[in-house]
Amino acid sequence: MRLAAHFALVVGISVCSASAQQVVSARSGLIHYVEGQVELDGKQVEYKPALFPDMKDGSELTTRDGRVEVLLTPGVFLRVAENSAVRMVSNKLAATRVEFLSGSVLVESADSLKENSVTLSYKGANVRLRRDGLYRLDSEPSALKVYSGEALVETADQSVTVKDGRRLPFGGVFAAERFNSKAGDAFYRWTKRRAEYISTANISAAKSIYDSDSGWRSNAWAWNPYYSMFTYVPYRGSYNSPYGYRYWSPVAVYQIYAPRPVFQSSGGGFNPGLGYNTNRQTSSGYSGTVAAAAPAHSASTTAAAAPSAPVSRESGQAGGRSR
Repeated sequence: MRLAAHFALVVGISVCSASAQQVVSARSGLIHYVEGQVELDGKQVEYKPALFPDMKDGSELTTRDGRVEVLLTPGVFLRVAENSAVRMVSNKLAATRVEFLSGSVLVESADSLKENSVTLSYKGANVRLRRDGLYRLDSEPSALKVYSGEALVETADQSVTVKDGRRLPFGGVFAAERFNSKAGDAFYRWTKRRAEYISTANISAAKSIYDSDSGWRSNAWAWNPYYSMFTYVPYRGSYNSPYGYRYWSPVAVYQIYAPRPVFQSSGGGFNPGLGYNTNRQTSSGYSGTVAAAAPAHSASTTAAAAPSAPVSRESGQAGGRSR
C-alpha cells in the first residue's frame, strides 16, 4: 500500500550523493524553485546549496517580481505567478490545505491519491482536487479554471463539480462555463516548462533507483543530483502529467534503456544500420520477421538557473533553485 509516510523530502538536509535517493518526511510545502523576488513570512527567500525552506502551518508565501514552485504531496506541484500570495493552512500529507490569497496559481496533479488529499480555499470556498489534472485560480477576475481533471467546489450553501475545460467564476450563484483550455499566457507556459524539466530529471533518477535496487516502495519525490532538483518517481508503472510528459517508475523506465531486439531469419533480416528490411523478396512480398522496436526516447539537459533577478516572463530554467 502506498502510504503518505513515504513522502520523499527532507527540509534542510544536504543532498549531494551521486545517485537519486529517497528521503522520508511527512509534510507538504517544500519551496523547490525560485525566480526573482519571493518572500516567505516577509523575508526574502535566498538560495543555499541543497537547502530548501519549507512552509509551516500559517506561513505566507508572497511573490513580487518573481515566481515560485512548491512541492505538495508526491506528484502534486503548486506554482505561483508574480504578484501573488498563498498561505499554508495545513502541511499534513494526509490533508494538505492551501489558502489562495491573490494573483494566480496553477496546481499540477500528476498522481493524486485518496490518502494524500489536496484542498485549495478561496473566498469561503473549498476546492477539492478529485483527479489528476491541471487547475488554476485567479483573483482578477476571480475564477477557477480546470484545464483537465475534476474539482469539487463547496461553500456553506453551494456545491458544484467542475470538470475538464470548465471555468467557475466566484461570487453569486455557481455556474460553470466553457473556456478555451488550449490557450495560455506566459505564466501557463512557464509552468509547462517546469513540468518538462522535472519529467526529464525523472528518467535518470528512476534508472539510478532501478540500478541500485534500493527497494522503492511508494510514490515519492527523489533527489536528482545531476539536475540539482527533486523529481517525482512513482512506485509502479508510469504516469502522464497533465502537460503530456511522462513520469517513470524504477521498473517501467527500463523500457527506455532496454536494448532493441533484432530478429533475423534465413535469407536476410532487419538491418538496424540501414533502417529497412533486407530479406529476399518473394511473390507475396518479404519473408521472415521484421523487428518491432520501441520508439526512441531522448532527454535534453538544460543549464542551471541564473542568479535571482527580475523574472523573465518566458523563463523557467532547469534546476531545483535559481542561482
